[in-house]
Amino acid sequence: MQLGIAVHSSVPSTYAEEKVKRFISSLSCSPRILLGGYWGLMKVVTDEAIAKGLQVVMFLPIERENIEIPGNVVRVYTGCEYRCRSVMLVRSSDVLVALGGGVGTQIEIAMAYAMGKPIAVLVDTGMPTDNLEKIFPNYLDERKVVEIKYFREPEDIAKFVCSNELRPIKTDFG
Repeated sequence: MQLGIAVHSSVPSTYAEEKVKRFISSLSCSPRILLGGYWGLMKVVTDEAIAKGLQVVMFLPIERENIEIPGNVVRVYTGCEYRCRSVMLVRSSDVLVALGGGVGTQIEIAMAYAMGKPIAVLVDTGMPTDNLEKIFPNYLDERKVVEIKYFREPEDIAKFVCSNELRPIKTDFG
């Protein structure tokens, strides 16, 4: 499974960092982790995933493709700016997990929805994505492409991700 992770790119709070670490450590399966870089919470995800023995693939935006990242991470030099590289990340994902973030994370959630990808969102992170459940409790629009699943505990998202109930939906729109 290719697990896309959408997460805040700024310096994380200790609270958010701890939730991310709990998510990675709770994975009972071994997905390939797809990320958009190696800074902010993405760095925490990467370091934890590597420590757990998971493969990590980074879709690097052109603005930051020369950053130092661990040698065992697969680098994809997209040649695209931040939002464009998100298309490749989400399209390559079997499921998207949002572990707290701002507008970039919300854009990736909307892309996953339009592409019919299963979506799991961690709330209670102290970040803007916590508000999505109030605005879009189940779906982003009337098409009901894929139900967005919200979780308060990272262990519950890990259990959902590793379950056999994930099925991408084929769409003719997006």
